[in-house]
Amino acid sequence: LTPMPGSSKEALKGGYVIDDCEGTPEIILIASGSEVELAVNAKKLLADKKVRVVSMPCMDLFEEQTDEYKESVLPKAVRKRVAVEALSDFGWGKYVGLDGTYVTMKGFGASGPANLLFEHFGFTAENVAKAAQSI
Repeated sequence: LTPMPGSSKEALKGGYVIDDCEGTPEIILIASGSEVELAVNAKKLLADKKVRVVSMPCMDLFEEQTDEYKESVLPKAVRKRVAVEALSDFGWGKYVGLDGTYVTMKGFGASGPANLLFEHFGFTAENVAKAAQSI
């Protein structure tokens, strides 16, 4: 994986802001693992919006944090959210809410180089940006 600026020990809290905007975000992109880079690149494509990128390596650890911390990472007032996960959308509903959307796996069984599979399944910065613009 590409080393990401903004990575920190905050990962030990299960979720943290890895790339923020000035002021209150309009959109929050939430991702884990290799998908964080996609979210950061999608933010660049959404330059006309205030976008926060959250790295969520462990939902269970994030849930153990104080309500205040969780609110500082995922403010309830920001309802436009996109979860990016190279698996199913299972478990992400809690974080994207009723107004959010997902860029997740819709099928399985393909094999090949990771970069080609990511593109095949829609894991591109362009697709993440498109999902964010659709909400």
